Amino acid sequence: MSAAFAPPVAAGSAGRRDEADIESFLEMMAVERGASDNTIIAYRRDLADAASFIAGQGGSLTAAQTDAIRAYVAGLGARGFAESSRSRRLSALRQFYRFLYAEGRRGDDPTGPIEGARKKRPLPKIMSEDEVDRLLGRADEEARDPDASPRRIARAARMYALVELLYATGLRVSELVSLPRAVLRAKNRMIVVRGKGDKERMVPIGEAAREALARFAEAMRAAGVADDGQWLFPALSESGHLTRQAFARDLKALAVRAGIPAGRMSPHVLRHAFASHLLQNGADLRAVQELLGHADISTTQIYTHVLEERLIRLVTDHHPLSALSGD
Repeated sequence: MSAAFAPPVAAGSAGRRDEADIESFLEMMAVERGASDNTIIAYRRDLADAASFIAGQGGSLTAAQTDAIRAYVAGLGARGFAESSRSRRLSALRQFYRFLYAEGRRGDDPTGPIEGARKKRPLPKIMSEDEVDRLLGRADEEARDPDASPRRIARAARMYALVELLYATGLRVSELVSLPRAVLRAKNRMIVVRGKGDKERMVPIGEAAREALARFAEAMRAAGVADDGQWLFPALSESGHLTRQAFARDLKALAVRAGIPAGRMSPHVLRHAFASHLLQNGADLRAVQELLGHADISTTQIYTHVLEERLIRLVTDHHPLSALSGD
């Protein structure tokens, strides 16, 4: 993260906002997706170059519209950039705007209408049900370690509750870590979640997640941590709630201890597992859309790929024409 912008973003409030959003995006790429230092440097350079170009047109990268992005990409060709370089920079912009959309900072993706060198949307990484069981089992085991100190047990119990609740609800990581303590006091089986665009939705939580939350609260009391704060998942060493970056880091470490490669693990992956496993076991796509808080069902449909292999096998094994095909 120490590499300098090149060229610099224009000064002013728009420029400072661009810099802040670029830094937030790069932090997410580094912490949650494990991007290498070289990748971070390349993204920083590409986004700063786009920000500088758009600032020169009197605009800002964060608020840029499709015409401004299209003009920037066209300008790369005039500057002598090869097609592969133009494709890479457009890819960086696509990921940046998807991040802003996911964070609720924009309601659209201005790169969507731009054609050319656009790759097919990648399918989400998916965990098997067995891998989720291993992850939860390891977290549960660490939260019950009889030789650990009360403080360490509290941290382990927090992680177990986080993983259990995330897989049980499919919340966005930002929604999860900022849940209010009132969730713990609620007696019904539904909680209210404030998501993107400050929209509220009802999300059910099961007994396993409730039990994990109760154990976490008990471990906090045993460790001498006050339980009268605002947040359900407070930072144990500082004020405020647990940050999503800290959770993503600790989740990767837990995955490694559970025998799952760190590169295959992130809070997003557990959210994907929630949706995919629901669909795999017969859930309605519209219901999953509502649970995930997707405004557009096309966003949810990416998870239907998990059904393809099962449906193909179903037809192959049971359709009469399939049985005749070998004759």
